Amino acid sequence: MSRTRRAAPSPGSAITSSPWVLVATGVIVMVVLLVVALGSVRGRRTFPTQGPTDPAMSLPGLPVAPATSPAVTGQASSPVTRPVAPGLSPRSTVLPARPTPAASTGSPRGDVRPASPAPPPPAPPSAVTGRYGVVSTFDGGFIGEVLLANTGRSARGWTVRLTFPQGRLVTAWVEGAEQGRFGFEGGVFTYRSGVDLAAGASVPVRFHFERTGTTRPDSCAVDGATCAGL
Repeated sequence: MSRTRRAAPSPGSAITSSPWVLVATGVIVMVVLLVVALGSVRGRRTFPTQGPTDPAMSLPGLPVAPATSPAVTGQASSPVTRPVAPGLSPRSTVLPARPTPAASTGSPRGDVRPASPAPPPPAPPSAVTGRYGVVSTFDGGFIGEVLLANTGRSARGWTVRLTFPQGRLVTAWVEGAEQGRFGFEGGVFTYRSGVDLAAGASVPVRFHFERTGTTRPDSCAVDGATCAGL
């Protein structure tokens, strides 16, 4: 009689043949996952590090003083008071007064013109005086002179000027004294002393003119003073 071997059942076939085993295994896996999830949530939980914040403190409203309008132009404007917080000393800001326009002096920009300086006093008369005269005449010309005299108490220089509108100056010289410088330009003859004339002394300045038409000059002066003898 032959023996028949029975095949041993495999583990997988045993599990598949028992449905309640699969259900129990699934329930266990879900419980394990739930426990792990709860543990991770507890580890991440944070706690506040500060206590409850104080409610915001409300500040009382600040009174605003209306700004005063400035006064009439040319007067100082009233001070403007700015609002201050309670408990602080008030500080007012005073606006500078507007400048008063300068009085008009006739100038377009209102500039003040300085007063005109007083004219200088006239110079005192020179101590050297002169007298005009004619020494000699001839056809077409003449020789004239200005006799100088120093009436002062000290030696003085001098300048003689004669005006002849027409004519020609031939020469000029100082009789018996040191010579000076002379010239004739624009009808004006000028002679300046070479040395000062001593106090109380006198000396003639002579000149030779041609074609003047007259022996009388239009003007004669010594240091600005008119000559005598004209």
